Amino acid sequence: MQRVLLVEDDPSTIEVMQQELEVLGYDVTVARNGIEAVVMASSELPDLIIMDIRMPKMNGLRATRLIHNNPRTRSIPILAATVSALPGDMEKCLEAGCHGYIAKPFTHIDLGAAIKKILVSE
Repeated sequence: MQRVLLVEDDPSTIEVMQQELEVLGYDVTVARNGIEAVVMASSELPDLIIMDIRMPKMNGLRATRLIHNNPRTRSIPILAATVSALPGDMEKCLEAGCHGYIAKPFTHIDLGAAIKKILVSE
């Protein structure tokens, strides 16, 4: 079973996304901010990270850069999942090191397709 690190600060979003990911067949671990994400990426070495961008303590772009710059974690694909859907936001996420981008809200079908696209290309 592939392991996903879900990085999200909103409790209701965590609950919904965790359920959707489990239905899709993934083992899910949760980090609630960017600092936890960086630490857990290195200790857990998940197959994929789904990264919220707007979070307290450390935003997702900064966390993505740190994960991408760490030799231990740089090969872990990161999917940005955010309500930020302004022009240029997707480009900022990709420049930070994300491998894909999905705007919230999304269905489990959209999420599954985005994950599959990233994991198949890795």
